[in-house]
Amino acid sequence: MLPRDLAPLLEPRGVVVVGASGNPEKLGYAMASSLETFPGEVRLVNSRPTAGMHSSIGEAAAAGAVPDLAVMCVPAMHTASAVRESAEAGVGAALVCAGGFAEAGGVGVDYARDLDTVVAETGIRLLGPNTSGFFVPHASLFASFVPGVRRLGPGSVAVVAASGGVNHVLSFRLESDGAGVSLGVGIGAGQDVSAPDVLHYLVGHETTRAVILHVETVPDGPALVEAVATLAAVKPVIALVVGRNDVSEFARSHTGALATSWRTTRAALRQAGAVLVGDEVQAVAAATALSARRARVSARPGVALITAQAGPGLIIADALSDANHLPELGADTKAVLAGLLPPLTFQANPVDTGRPGETFPSVVRTVAADPVTDVLGVYAITEPVVDIVADVLAAGVADDVPVVMGVDGPASDVSSLRRSGRDTGIPVLSGPTQLAQGLAALADDAKSRAASREASSPAPVVPLWVASVAEGEWDEARGKDLLDALGIATPPRYRCADREAARRAWSTLDPPLAVKLLDASVLHKTEIGGVVLGVRTAEDLERALDDLETAGASEFLVESMAAPGIDLVVGARNDTVFGPIVAMGVGGIATEVLGDVAIRTAPLTRTAAVAMVEDLVARELLLGHRGSAPVDLEVLGGIVVGLGALVADGVVDEIEINPLRSTATGIVALDAIVLPAHKEVRTT
Repeated sequence: MLPRDLAPLLEPRGVVVVGASGNPEKLGYAMASSLETFPGEVRLVNSRPTAGMHSSIGEAAAAGAVPDLAVMCVPAMHTASAVRESAEAGVGAALVCAGGFAEAGGVGVDYARDLDTVVAETGIRLLGPNTSGFFVPHASLFASFVPGVRRLGPGSVAVVAASGGVNHVLSFRLESDGAGVSLGVGIGAGQDVSAPDVLHYLVGHETTRAVILHVETVPDGPALVEAVATLAAVKPVIALVVGRNDVSEFARSHTGALATSWRTTRAALRQAGAVLVGDEVQAVAAATALSARRARVSARPGVALITAQAGPGLIIADALSDANHLPELGADTKAVLAGLLPPLTFQANPVDTGRPGETFPSVVRTVAADPVTDVLGVYAITEPVVDIVADVLAAGVADDVPVVMGVDGPASDVSSLRRSGRDTGIPVLSGPTQLAQGLAALADDAKSRAASREASSPAPVVPLWVASVAEGEWDEARGKDLLDALGIATPPRYRCADREAARRAWSTLDPPLAVKLLDASVLHKTEIGGVVLGVRTAEDLERALDDLETAGASEFLVESMAAPGIDLVVGARNDTVFGPIVAMGVGGIATEVLGDVAIRTAPLTRTAAVAMVEDLVARELLLGHRGSAPVDLEVLGGIVVGLGALVADGVVDEIEINPLRSTATGIVALDAIVLPAHKEVRTT
């Protein structure tokens, strides 16, 4: 469902400031001052009016055309009544800056509840509370009490921030770094207008060419994912998610421990099409680069780099090489470059020109024309005899591939080049690192759109006969029965009610064997001595059974041990914010220590599941490291899809295989944890 109209809030024809003041120390004074540039009518309201003020909202509304927006500069205890009066007067939206609502606890919870009631009963749109406001520089609308906000010039990047302070931090950086701001919104408490609402609004916002989304907490994961996906289809979205050290509430499995809210939020937004960044500096670099134009869609986009100085070029190349963004230029391209550049310069990618000379535009044109070039970066230190932006423009390639420049030099020179770049549509960033961040963002955005365009198969549905297996106690034996039903290989095994049954199992299975405690209440058996490996003889078996009984075992699982191989962990669970998610990572007892994990929302296609491997630091191990057998990624992807379907269809709430071992002969699940479902099962 699309959000209700935000035009009264973000495109008002008139504004009323409730709680306006002539005292410079008051919020109402700061807000009224910021609104002085607004070309529409601004009316001021105070219960003790001075010259030019109205005594009530109704009186202000009756003074002419009814204002669209009411800016509340009153204490929390009076806010709900003022918003209701505004709605009754015909005002369509309200901005509530004050704090002291639910975040303060106590009576503030009641104030927040009163606001919710007014919004529900009147339909007025409400931004806040607890926000420093918003601004639309193109419309000279600055509904913010932050000093200096009116100096923000119009630009092409929108900021949608959980925090009003972060909204301003990013916006001031965008202004100084050259891209400028098209819209800046601090969501604050988000009692009505939310980040998804604003993202949907920005789909049709003509002056916005890129969006920075700042996320702290996510009240509604599916709504945020849907809004990001809708917007990213037409405009790049850069996501800055804070809370790296948040560990929230772990589930009992490794999957739950790995899927912190920070990791899961980043993974979900990336899957929806957002470009992820780690801090505000990287966010601005990415948005500046993407605000000019996007690269062509490519599953493996290539970045070409031209640098006038070798040392800074190496910094840029080093930052990009981890993601395989720097393919070697073709032989024909290198042959042309050899005739344009001194013989001692490196010409394969990066291309080192030495000091820029008269052939520089030809070098740019040649590199841009190479088939591997999807994105072009140019770096130089400013020189008085060279206009590097003019040289890039003279190459005439900006319509063929996105070009991003990085410059260093005296502050005045860099500022001048940024202004020149902004006027001509070529993003100019400061320094090697920012240039690398901007280029990586363009490549990541191109890859994300390629992934979203892949043909998607219908969401898998768990067959009824598989769902019927998911009844009973969830010890390891039952979990592996479920995996068998899904077609996931498990070791030959026997559930043994007593020692005599265990002896019969030992005589039937090929050693070495694993003998385990069976108890649905014990999820991590190794932590209590509930697993004995390498059982070969009758004497080994008796010692193992003694140890397991000491650990509390009343039933045993006796199974064949798998051949050596690569241990992975795969799992699926119902996340409290985003719903069904799947995880894939390096397995074994060190899973949480290593923290090498990829996360996606479910259900998902096999292609998307296979692509999760690219997120892993240890991905080379899976691809056949030093002659070892590679993991069958198609089988691995099918397992991830199946587990995701179990959770998405309500068969279980959580399931994990750890370890999932890839051997020379195939993939086998060595342990399984299952947590029961608490919702209706959808089956065929």
